[in-house]
Amino acid sequence: MQKLLIVGCGDIARRMLPHLRGHYHVLALIRDATQRSFWRSQGAHPVVADLDQPDSLRRIAGLANVVVHLAPPSTLGEDVASPWQGDRRTRQLLAALARGRSLPQRIVYISTTGVYGDCAGRRIDETSAVQPTTARARRRVDAERQLRAFGRRGVVVSILRAPGIYAAERLPLARLAEGKPVLCADDDVFTNHIHADDLARLACAALRRGRCNRAYNATDDSEIRMGDYFDLVADRFGLPRPPRLTPGAAEQQLSAVQLSFMRESRRLSNERIKRELRVTLRYPQVRDGLDAAWRERKQQCSS
Repeated sequence: MQKLLIVGCGDIARRMLPHLRGHYHVLALIRDATQRSFWRSQGAHPVVADLDQPDSLRRIAGLANVVVHLAPPSTLGEDVASPWQGDRRTRQLLAALARGRSLPQRIVYISTTGVYGDCAGRRIDETSAVQPTTARARRRVDAERQLRAFGRRGVVVSILRAPGIYAAERLPLARLAEGKPVLCADDDVFTNHIHADDLARLACAALRRGRCNRAYNATDDSEIRMGDYFDLVADRFGLPRPPRLTPGAAEQQLSAVQLSFMRESRRLSNERIKRELRVTLRYPQVRDGLDAAWRERKQQCSS
C-alpha cells in the first residue's frame, strides 16, 4: 500500500480521509502535537513538523510515495509595504522532499482560481493566462511554478484551482447578520464556487487520474453573481438580503480584502475535471449545496 502524506491538515483533508482509508497508508503532517490523537482516531499516522520551520521537515524526506499539498502560503515575516510575492512554504516543502533517496511519484496541490485575476466576466478555461492582481494570488502562482518545475524531475504534479469553497460551516452567515453590503446588480461580478465535499472528491480523483503538470478548474456548474450568491444564502437561512451599493460607496464601508474579491469577475469552464478526472459533482449548483447545508445545520440543531 502506498504511503500518502497530507500537508495542510484542515477541513478538506478531513473530508478526504474517508475516501483514502483502505487505499493508502495516510500520514498527516501536523504542527500541533496535541492533534495526534485526533488523526490517529481517523486512521492516519501523525507526523509533527512545521512548514515554517525547515529543520523540522527533514523527517519527511523519502517518507511518502504521494503528497497532497493543501497548505496555503504564509505571510509570516513579510514587510507589509513591499511583501515578497513567493510561497516559502512550498519552497521549503519541496526542498525537504528533494532530500529523500527517492522523490514522490505524485503531488496534488490545491491552488486558487484567483491566479486568473480579473477577466471582466469572460468565460475562461485552464489554457487562459494567469494574471494575478493580489499578493495572495501571486504567491499561489509562485507555488504552482515551483511545483511544475519539480514535476519536470519525473513527479506527476496535478494542480486543482479552487474558487470560493463553501459548506454548512463555511457560509457568510455572520456577514449577512451584520448587514455587510454587496455591489448593485449593474456593477456586480461573477463568482465561482465549489462545495467542500466535492473539492475533497476532486482531490482524491486527481490522485488517480490527474495528468502531469496539469491544472484543473475545480469549480461547479454555477454561473452566478456575487450578490445573487449572498441573496441565495440569506433566503435559505432566513436572513435579510444584503444591501446593494455602488463600487464607490462600497469602498467606504468594506475592507481592502473584501473589496479585492469585488474587483475580479470571471466564469470558469469545468469541462476538464469532468472529462479527465471523471468526477460527477454531488452539488453541481450552489443551490444544491445550500439546500444540503441547511438540512445539515437543521439536523445538528435538533440533535
